[in-house]
Amino acid sequence: MDSPAPMTLSLPQAMRDEIVAHSRELAPRECCGVIVGPPGLPTELHRLTNLEPGVDRYLVDDNELYALSRANDERGWDFVAIYHSHPVSVAFPSKTDRELAFWEDAVYVICSLEHPDAPVLRAFRIVADAVSEVELVWGVRIPLQLDVHRGP
Repeated sequence: MDSPAPMTLSLPQAMRDEIVAHSRELAPRECCGVIVGPPGLPTELHRLTNLEPGVDRYLVDDNELYALSRANDERGWDFVAIYHSHPVSVAFPSKTDRELAFWEDAVYVICSLEHPDAPVLRAFRIVADAVSEVELVWGVRIPLQLDVHRGP
C-alpha cells in the first residue's frame, strides 16, 4: 500500500456485484480478496483463498498475496482495497479485524450478509485500532478486469 487511502472510494458496480457473489458463495465462511490497480484506480479484483478453517475469521494465503504484490510492483500498481465478508454480522470492523489491520494506508471493505437478501458494503481505514469510515461510491466507469481466483 503505497498511496495514502482516500476518504472516498469509488468502485465499479461490477466489483460490488463480485464481492457480494464471493461473499454468498463462501458463506457461512468469510471470503477475502483485494482490489488492485494504478495508484487510486481500482482496476482488477482478485479473490483470495481463506485459509482459516472457522466461520468468523479470514486468513489470506501468503503465497497468493506475495504473487500479487510482485505483479503490482512490476506494473507500478497498488493494493487499492482489501475486502472480506461478515456472513452473519454487521459491516463494521470486528475486534479481530482491528487487531489484524497491519496496513495503515489500506481501505478495508466489508460485505455484511447479516440480511442475505440485502447485503451491506461499507469501507474503513483502521489505524492503531481507530476506525474511520470511508465513503463508498458505486458505478464509476473504468477499464475493468475481474481476475477471479477461486483457490484450490
